[in-house]
Amino acid sequence: MRPFAEPALSVKSRSFAPLRMTREGLRVTGVGFRLTDKPDMVDGDSSPTAGMERTQLVKAAGVIGVATFSSRILGFIRDMVLARLFGAGAAADAFFIAYRIPSLLRELFAEGSMSAAFIPIFSEYLARRSRRDAWELASAAFTTLLTVLTAVCILGILIAPWLVPLIAPGFSNPEKLALTTLLTQIMFPYLLFIGLSAVAMGVLNSVRSFAAPAFSPVMFNVAIISCALLLAPFFTEPILAVAVGVVLGGLAQFLIQLPALHKAKMLFGWRADFKNEGLRRIGWLMAPALIGLSVTQINVLVGTILASFFPGGPTYLFYGMRLIQFPLGVFGVALATAVLPSLSTQAAEGNLDALRETLGFGLRLIFFIIFPAMVGLILLRIPIVHLFFEHGRFSSADTAGTASVVLAYSIGLWAFAGVRIVVAAFYALQDTRTPVIVAAIALAGNLILSLVLMRSLEYTGLALATALSAMINMGLLVIFLLRRLKTVRWELILISHLRVIVASIPIIMACFWVAGLAVWSQPDAWVAKSVMLLVAIGLSAAGYLTAHTLLGSSEMDVFWGLLKRRDGRV
Repeated sequence: MRPFAEPALSVKSRSFAPLRMTREGLRVTGVGFRLTDKPDMVDGDSSPTAGMERTQLVKAAGVIGVATFSSRILGFIRDMVLARLFGAGAAADAFFIAYRIPSLLRELFAEGSMSAAFIPIFSEYLARRSRRDAWELASAAFTTLLTVLTAVCILGILIAPWLVPLIAPGFSNPEKLALTTLLTQIMFPYLLFIGLSAVAMGVLNSVRSFAAPAFSPVMFNVAIISCALLLAPFFTEPILAVAVGVVLGGLAQFLIQLPALHKAKMLFGWRADFKNEGLRRIGWLMAPALIGLSVTQINVLVGTILASFFPGGPTYLFYGMRLIQFPLGVFGVALATAVLPSLSTQAAEGNLDALRETLGFGLRLIFFIIFPAMVGLILLRIPIVHLFFEHGRFSSADTAGTASVVLAYSIGLWAFAGVRIVVAAFYALQDTRTPVIVAAIALAGNLILSLVLMRSLEYTGLALATALSAMINMGLLVIFLLRRLKTVRWELILISHLRVIVASIPIIMACFWVAGLAVWSQPDAWVAKSVMLLVAIGLSAAGYLTAHTLLGSSEMDVFWGLLKRRDGRV
């Protein structure tokens, strides 16, 4: 989800040649984007550097968001295909348990610790050292990861018969356990390819080339869909074809980024330099980051393990989290990915004032986008699950089970997204200790809450425990970050959040109306159902944006400016 340009964020950066100051504020000419009509409209900072930083941040988040949106759409198609073919039966449960390992590693590497540990150090090399030094660091990281992950994959395949019972203790059926083990062994090489893909993403992110890595997950979904539809009929156990698709998709994610690396003159070479200073620093940052940045996924893993005790539980949790990951991936990951290089460069330059402004802007923008998505998911959870998944072997009972999980996860959506932004600030400051301490507390809370809530709410209680632990994680991180940065414009963030809540009233009204229509109880009528879901989304979006316009929300300046830039208007 990342790629190339000059890394430095100075006023003289070539990326911002069209910038000029006017009496009205910062304007971007030639590309059709103006941040604000007033010098103090955004965060109270009218400085050229702050405005340029926001312009680049929004632009990068937009590129990543469009690519991630495309990937999520294909991901929905993939999930619909799997739901129709396998429902929530034993084969589906086995696959989703087995898939949890590569899925967790994808979050840890592609969207987690690799970016958190690699980008700050690599950005520092680009800013303070020669390009040759930066290439040597990237090649050393690639070589090290290739060596380590190859060994991990071989070991994982060998120990899978003992590993699977640990992550699926509720699987008492020997045949189901054997299938899960085989699926795990087939999918283990995916870890190698997604790890190498993560290094490529880190390099391309640092040089501000975001398109190629952002679109790489599209290939992953294409591979799985193709194998499920075309290869499955040739297997006695069709679900094995999906596992093959996971591996091929991981390989495609890495290969699609090689042309962009070549263009950036950062194509990896074999460099077994394990004593490289930068590599050692990445290692020190990366180990705790595996926990600190990806506590959400570790919490989901705990839920999956405990869900194995409930028939259909692993499948309901998977599809529920998939729906949560749509807004989280399109907006939360996109913005966090765009924020980290900016925060890292500002931290490397010792510009904490700019870092505070970028952090505040990121927190405001993420809530501006995520909160209405949270409201919509809560109110439209049953229509969405019914429309997308209730086909073939996926029954109405499966819809009810998945919808209850979506409700529980949605309560913590704001925390899932906010954690990514706040943790990015810690890692930009090269502070891995604090997120690890907070993550340990949140993990303990998740385990206790899961054991308590699963007694009465079953798999839904597991999802609720994950959401609550994310809130604990977010709250503690903010407290510790305040101690580190001393001052952040929290009053602006709070006012912005209150506007978002008020502007969400039209969303509540539109979603309540559509969710209560009789069409959802009809057996077919898929066209009418699709139209009504689009109506709910359209009315909600129109009402939300209109409310923000009337309230004079400064985030709307960014939103409209982004639209004008895409239309080519000044």
